[in-house]
Parts: sequence; C-alpha cells; structure tokens
Amino acid sequence: MSTTAESKERYSDADLAYFKQLLQEKIADAKEQYELIKSAYMNDANNGTDDTAPQFKAFDEGSEVMSRETSSQLAIRQEKFIRDLKNALVRVENKTYGICRVTGLKIKKERLELVPHATLSIEAKNMQ
Repeated sequence: MSTTAESKERYSDADLAYFKQLLQEKIADAKEQYELIKSAYMNDANNGTDDTAPQFKAFDEGSEVMSRETSSQLAIRQEKFIRDLKNALVRVENKTYGICRVTGLKIKKERLELVPHATLSIEAKNMQ
C-alpha cells in the first residue's frame, strides 16, 4: 500500500480506543487543574491579613485585583482546553479523530500524543 493511500485512512479502532483513554485521562487531569484554579480564585479574596499592614493596603488591593484577573484568565483558558478535549472525544466516537481538517490526511500519532485535541497536522499548522 502506498504511503499516500495509507495516510488518507482513518485511525484503526484499536488506535481510537487508545486515544479515547488518553483523552479521558487528560480531561480528568484538566478538570482537577480547573478546580484548583477556581479554588485559588475564590480564596484570593481573603488571605487573612487585611489589616496587618494598612500602609500597603493600596498596593495589596492592586496586587489582589491582578491576581484575581490572572486566575480568571487561567480558568477561562482551562475551560477552553477541557472543551477542546471533549470535542476530540466526540471525534473519536465519530471515527474522525486524528484527521487534519485542512489536508484531510492523518495527523501523526506522535503529535496527537502530545496535543491530543489537535485538529491540524504540523504541515497545516505551519501554513497558517
């Protein structure tokens, strides 16, 4: 079989089962990270030292706002990552996982192991 014909095929059911397991593990890890970020965001409001150094209150408030913004941005980014992983899981179920949405060719297994929610091959990504 030629490599061109081979690269146009989808991943085997065994490969898809492997990727499904990988995605489920990544989703579980990502959800755990999201909960940590969210709890850090909630706890930023009160660290118990509100009136120990009143002369630095303005600095602390600015720092607190910046910390909350950073936590919020991290939480939003983590939510998007979880959504992307879940979308990849849907593609596994549809047996379209691992196919580049630009070239229609299989995305290399090594790339999918590193970036399991990838929808573009390296070649297509480099064309952007």
